[in-house]
Amino acid sequence: MTIQMSKKRSIFLIFILLFSFSTLFADAFAHSMFNSSEKFEAGYRVQVATLPEFPQIGESSTFLVRVSEGFEYTEVDRFTMGIRIYYNEELIDTIPVTHIEGSHWDIDYVWKNSGNHIVKVDLYNIGENQRITTYTFNMGTQNPFGYIFFIAIAIGALFLAVTVGYVYFTKKFKKSKL
Repeated sequence: MTIQMSKKRSIFLIFILLFSFSTLFADAFAHSMFNSSEKFEAGYRVQVATLPEFPQIGESSTFLVRVSEGFEYTEVDRFTMGIRIYYNEELIDTIPVTHIEGSHWDIDYVWKNSGNHIVKVDLYNIGENQRITTYTFNMGTQNPFGYIFFIAIAIGALFLAVTVGYVYFTKKFKKSKL
């Protein structure tokens, strides 16, 4: 009876491992990016994100901006937008007002300060009244010590995998020697 249980457990573990590896190659993500947010005002939805998820100080990153209209989230054909970036309630940078064809705008940007920034996105001449609508977002940056967080999680996951593998395979080898 223990041999049947062992075989069932082995099949179950193999199934779980295969399923886990198959998810590594999928394009869908279970969570949104860390530095992503969206606001819906004046009939338009503005989505903002950064790439990489955790921008590094002094390294180039990308603002990803998307504008859609209505509750059906229909992408707009064109828009005019400017961005203001605040740190400690002080305006530190601006991205000039730009006319964009399409609904996506990718802007390269280099963050200079570590911590939380307030990003104000101004959407110009949109809607019935042709007025300016401001969307406010919190965006964070990471200092070099942020790598410690990722390394600690990776080491913990690796340690768990090695421990589970050791326990599983030592039992299997002991049974095969008998």
